[in-house]
Amino acid sequence: MRILVLNSGSSSIKFQLFAMDTKTSLASGLVEQIGSSSSRAVLKANGETYEIKRFIKDHHDGLEAMNELFVTSHTLHDLSELDGIGHRIVHGGESFFSSMIVDESVIKKIEEISPLAPLHNPGHLAGIKNAMKESKNVPHVVVFDTVFHQSMPEYAYRYALPYDVCKTHHIRKYGFHGTSHRYVCKQAAKMLGIEFDKFNAISLHLGNGASACAVQNGKSIDTSMGLSPLEGLIMGTRSGDMDPAVVIYLLNIGVLKWNEIDNFLNKKSGLFGICGSSDMREVVAKMQNDERAKLAFDMFCYRVKKYIGSYYAILGRVDALIFTGGIGENAPNTRQKICDELKHLGIHINHDLNFQDMRGERCIDGDDAKIKTLIIPTNEELEIAIETARVIKENKSK
Repeated sequence: MRILVLNSGSSSIKFQLFAMDTKTSLASGLVEQIGSSSSRAVLKANGETYEIKRFIKDHHDGLEAMNELFVTSHTLHDLSELDGIGHRIVHGGESFFSSMIVDESVIKKIEEISPLAPLHNPGHLAGIKNAMKESKNVPHVVVFDTVFHQSMPEYAYRYALPYDVCKTHHIRKYGFHGTSHRYVCKQAAKMLGIEFDKFNAISLHLGNGASACAVQNGKSIDTSMGLSPLEGLIMGTRSGDMDPAVVIYLLNIGVLKWNEIDNFLNKKSGLFGICGSSDMREVVAKMQNDERAKLAFDMFCYRVKKYIGSYYAILGRVDALIFTGGIGENAPNTRQKICDELKHLGIHINHDLNFQDMRGERCIDGDDAKIKTLIIPTNEELEIAIETARVIKENKSK
């Protein structure tokens, strides 16, 4: 069974082809800067890199370029040969509680909830519609970042705002990175020999975008991101949690205009707003001689530590603390700082294991730790492929 995973943005298409019998990647690539004179498509397969440099007008052209690269690399002759295509969708709103086979009603619902994710869902839809034209008779499946968090109880996802306004306009915590949190928690449960439906964990997806998730009996019961990916942890350029009155104050004194708020909170804040760098590697490198870089580092780690404490409180029993994402997997200084002084919670990491230059899934907890601390590299594309294969098989058996 061969499954293609597509992650279509407004001006890009990321793609990866999987052989599901072995759960291995056969090829991966990117079509970028769609609509720009500098657009290009690149594919990696069989240890080789293949590239097309030309003007790519739209998503239809982008998929044609992708297909050309598949043919050139002898990976795939035509999209119609596939057993399924899985599409990553950032926002499922309140309409989707599981991954779905794509039909006209699914497309219509995604269109209806696009105002909740105006930067993402329209690009996803363009990718879906064009891919369906290019792959007749191939089943398409949508996999939502928000679905894993649909198990949150109402008291966890509801905001303390006028109830009728929230209900009418679908204002609530949705959470994101759900595919990543689910994948690493499943892997962690396997690693520890615990049945997933009995597994409790605090999952930390730390990258340029960052979120924490409390998982109880294999289900998300709370997460740090909210209506959008802005809420929660401090991120590369996003503020995370803050008093909304700050924005009102800045508007009142003329520092901000209403049409600058989104850019201010999402693009100019976070690590970048504090010290001028959004990359944790640069922040760590500058810390010795730059007080603001040290402040940014301390603030980032402190915020994560607060979420660990709050999620420990609501879970009661924690089997594992999981680090994943670019920072979570590759920044030992950050992991050490986050876990320092958490022995009273049963969290204690081994310094040597933490700083060991290794890749892959591993334990880094100390001998006296009551809670396992794990590094689990995320693989959202594989999780989407697994979900896609599952939904297709279930649909065929009906």
